[in-house]
Amino acid sequence: MNVVHVYKDYYPVLGGMENHIRQLAEAQAAQGHQVTVLVTNTSSRTTRETLNGVRVVKAGRQVNVQSAPLSLTFPFLLRQLTAQADIAHLHAPYPPGEAVNFWLGRAKRTVITWHSDVVRQKMLLRLYAPMLRRVIEHADCILTTSDTYARSSPWLRDVPGKRVTVPLGVDTMRFGSNPATVARAQQIRTDLLSHWSASTSSPTVLLSVGRLRYYKGLDDLIRAMPSLPEALAIIAGQGPMETAWRQLAVEQGVADRVCFVGDVSDDDLPAYYHSADIYVLPANERAEAFGIAVLEAMASGLPVVCTEVGTATSWVNQHGVTGLVTPAKDPDALAQAIQLLQGNPNLRQRMGAAARQRTEAEFTLNKMIERVMDVYHRVLTGSGACDPVQPLTKP
Repeated sequence: MNVVHVYKDYYPVLGGMENHIRQLAEAQAAQGHQVTVLVTNTSSRTTRETLNGVRVVKAGRQVNVQSAPLSLTFPFLLRQLTAQADIAHLHAPYPPGEAVNFWLGRAKRTVITWHSDVVRQKMLLRLYAPMLRRVIEHADCILTTSDTYARSSPWLRDVPGKRVTVPLGVDTMRFGSNPATVARAQQIRTDLLSHWSASTSSPTVLLSVGRLRYYKGLDDLIRAMPSLPEALAIIAGQGPMETAWRQLAVEQGVADRVCFVGDVSDDDLPAYYHSADIYVLPANERAEAFGIAVLEAMASGLPVVCTEVGTATSWVNQHGVTGLVTPAKDPDALAQAIQLLQGNPNLRQRMGAAARQRTEAEFTLNKMIERVMDVYHRVLTGSGACDPVQPLTKP
């Protein structure tokens, strides 16, 4: 099968969507499929390379408009690459890629993974809305990462026959406990505690991983930290909000207990999860549609504290089972949930074990890949592509 994935960024750019596309593309290539990823480059130069069996084409980028990079060569490359493709797999939202594929794409079938609605770029959305409706109508199948999100999306809730739920997945073996990971986690924890003081010699370590974008809501975690004097917050990742959030930590008087560690390497990522006690995702907008890092934390056996934003975050993390769910934009409620877990190690352990079990049952990488490939075969054969692929355990 010839598959072309279309998005704006790819490895080594780090992020949940970028990691998902990389894992999916590499797994498909390992199965013997011809897989190409078309994205934009971070420079004006067009490049081509093969990474782990995946042909990666990066179109030179000229300008970035409201988080949507534009490239003059992108349309020509997409038309060329999809000419012999069986599947054009778009990853939304990326309006330029979706529009170009609608007008110029020549793949036999088009599948869209709907990672998130366009949330903040309201002016862009008003201009793009007519085209987006045509893109949805033109697609052979839309993969939604959760039924919760699909039913609440103004774009997807009225097209149930066009969509199928295929949750994201992670490599549970990679994030499991093993001697090497545990040893590295202990070293990381020791290093962090030696550089960042706390009011206790053994603080509760909170962890959050991801691009530092506004919708991650880490400002609420920072505002909660004065109420958590025996906690140390580790923030892994880089992004546009880093400077503002560092300043906020200073203003809140908690800069010595909020540690920004930057991007974490793939090799060290499992150990960072195992170095922590609680994973925290205080998202504040629907742009946080799923939270792949939540799955990674759960696969690592961590209890999760997340917020209710009407998306999959509170479906993946089951309140009272795998962790706790609090109202969004409420630092006090966030602090209270963390305090509950902080003071009850047995509850943390029980929820962490349940989190690992839920991930192994529903959110493995292999299961996600099987579901995606099943959709491909269905759209190519015309055999009910958007019927449910596999039943999911309900919370």
